Amino acid sequence: MPHGEDGCTSVEDGAEPLILERVEKETDGKWKTVASQRLKKHCSCTAEKAKSKVLGFVPILTWLPRYQCRDWILGDAMSGLIVGILLVPQSIAYSLLASQDPIYGLYTSFFSSIIYAILGSSRHISVGIFGVLCLLVGQVVDRELALAGYLTESSGLSVSGNYSILTGNDSAGVVCDRSCYAITVGATVTFTAGVYQVLMGLLQVGFVSVYLSDSLLSGFATGASLTILTSQCKYLLGLKIPRPQGWFTLIKTWCSILANLGNTNICDLITSLVCLAVLIPAKELNDRFKSKLKAPIPFELFVVIIATVASHFGNFNTVYGSSVAGKIPTGFLPPQLPSWSLIPNVAVDAFSIAIVGFAITVSLSEMFAKKHGYTVDANQEMYAIGFCNILPSFFRCFTTSAALTKTLVKESTGCQTQVSGLVSALVLLLVLLVIAPLFYSLQKCVLAVIIVVNLRGALRKFTTIPSMWRLNRIDASIWLVTMATSALVNTELGLLVGVLVSAFCVLGRTQQVQVLELGRASAREHYEDLSSYRGLRTHPGVAVFRYAAPIYYANQSLFKKSLYKCVGLDPVKEKTQRVKFKKNKQQKEVAGNQNIKSEEKKDALKEVEADATATLVNDKNSSCSVRSIVIDCSAILFLDTAGVNALKEVQKDYGELGVKVVLAQCSTSVLDTLERGGYYPDKKQDDVGENRMIFLTIDDAVRYVQSLCTPNGDYDSRC
Repeated sequence: MPHGEDGCTSVEDGAEPLILERVEKETDGKWKTVASQRLKKHCSCTAEKAKSKVLGFVPILTWLPRYQCRDWILGDAMSGLIVGILLVPQSIAYSLLASQDPIYGLYTSFFSSIIYAILGSSRHISVGIFGVLCLLVGQVVDRELALAGYLTESSGLSVSGNYSILTGNDSAGVVCDRSCYAITVGATVTFTAGVYQVLMGLLQVGFVSVYLSDSLLSGFATGASLTILTSQCKYLLGLKIPRPQGWFTLIKTWCSILANLGNTNICDLITSLVCLAVLIPAKELNDRFKSKLKAPIPFELFVVIIATVASHFGNFNTVYGSSVAGKIPTGFLPPQLPSWSLIPNVAVDAFSIAIVGFAITVSLSEMFAKKHGYTVDANQEMYAIGFCNILPSFFRCFTTSAALTKTLVKESTGCQTQVSGLVSALVLLLVLLVIAPLFYSLQKCVLAVIIVVNLRGALRKFTTIPSMWRLNRIDASIWLVTMATSALVNTELGLLVGVLVSAFCVLGRTQQVQVLELGRASAREHYEDLSSYRGLRTHPGVAVFRYAAPIYYANQSLFKKSLYKCVGLDPVKEKTQRVKFKKNKQQKEVAGNQNIKSEEKKDALKEVEADATATLVNDKNSSCSVRSIVIDCSAILFLDTAGVNALKEVQKDYGELGVKVVLAQCSTSVLDTLERGGYYPDKKQDDVGENRMIFLTIDDAVRYVQSLCTPNGDYDSRC
């Protein structure tokens, strides 16, 4: 298509090229005007806009007035009750992972359930304790305990260590024992992570979740699950060994376990085996018959009750030395500020925790929203999970996020809205006010069994590796690298490595794309890869190529190399050979060889010159040389400055050899980039107009370059 009024219109069969008129874009005014307009748009406040902002920030004000009590209350009450019952043993158990007393796990689940019900945009996800985040928090807590001089036997945080220091609230001068300092560190990490999440919500960076692929998150969760499993083995065996710090904690932990295997507590080992023998088949039954059961049977709660009663009346703690949960107080502690002096120490750890918590929450909320036909706001989810961390941190809670297992239970038991979360909070409130002290004699090995049994889903991912590899080797490689790094090296590092590997894989795909030669279908004006389809034909003297990737700084040289290879002529090498030939010619003329007749000398020079002339013969061994190249740009998503310069160089280098290069099927964004980059000269400087040719179809481009051919097969000067 001619850009403007320029261009050749003599095409074969009398068909005119497709011409579309571009819509003129409004030019931006002065920056002061633009800035004032945007400020006026975003900063102006009306009653309607203020109401919309408030309702958007607190979604419960939107859906609660429209709550259909008769239709929804039964499902919400049932799902909230079941999830609340499941949260009681799991909240106590996962406190071990976070290196906290059991009461703080109950606090965490209670506050997060209420806050997310108010601020969350998902109707179905269950927000509370999550194993991976508990592990990350626990690693930070143990590190800070060691740095502060506390003993790091993580077998019992309910028992104070031999050391004591001042808390972060130094103004009060309160002496803090080991348990107090542990929750101070955990609350500070949680507060910092929540601040990160709220700031990301304010900056509208909720889109970052799309960069954390499913394979990356799955590999990270599986690697962390291996670390969690390893960390719980010492509880299963009743061993009192410190949690290793730094990298390669999984290997260090197994070495410590094997070295202390002779110190196994037989009572804890027998209890662990019995609980595993009960819970694993019970969980499998729940999974197999979940479609027939109205609600999953809370086997975990039954095991906790029976084990607590057995431990209490059997005096497992005093007689056999079994480690128990210890005293769990009732009620709530007064709010307390985080330790400001600890924030610099945990700032980096809190950032990775914030990213993981947000990514898990958004991915689950979007998955269930899509399943049930509604939408969620990623930025609002960022706010919700951020405040689920900031506000509870003042009440000695640790980091939370959505959890898949409890969300699946919540959905399968009839959940309709976040009223179910409020019901779960009521169940936890009852436990906190009345029932909590009854779990004093609960063995920690039972809590470890609950954690291990809940890792079944993540560990089953290993059985899907062959199918993942067959489906997509790149995704499988990302999964394997992320999993191995998270498990064997360092959990936080695993997430970073996974992101980097994913980014390099995306870049690598653009590096592997090759230029393809296209042929035309016999019955339609459609072009496809010659090597992939049969029955395609080429045009004498014209070669059509496609590049299915963006052209930018990282692959622009590879694009040129691939094009030159596919064309069969490297214009740079060809020009070099011609320069050498001219120099040799001049040297021979200066030498003036008198033994060769002048006529013979001319014939020899013509013969060498003919050999140096670029002639491109197509795959059909046609006698007509390829003198025109059409590049199909339909698959080029974008160009940068380097990409525009690469196309300029291709056009210039081939033009000097008498080979014309034209572009076809460019998207509007690519056209804009080409024009801004000076690929198409200005009309005032472009007298002929051929260099401004823009073709909407490949066929128009082919017909145009064919129209430049004279009846005797030669090309006119415009080529």
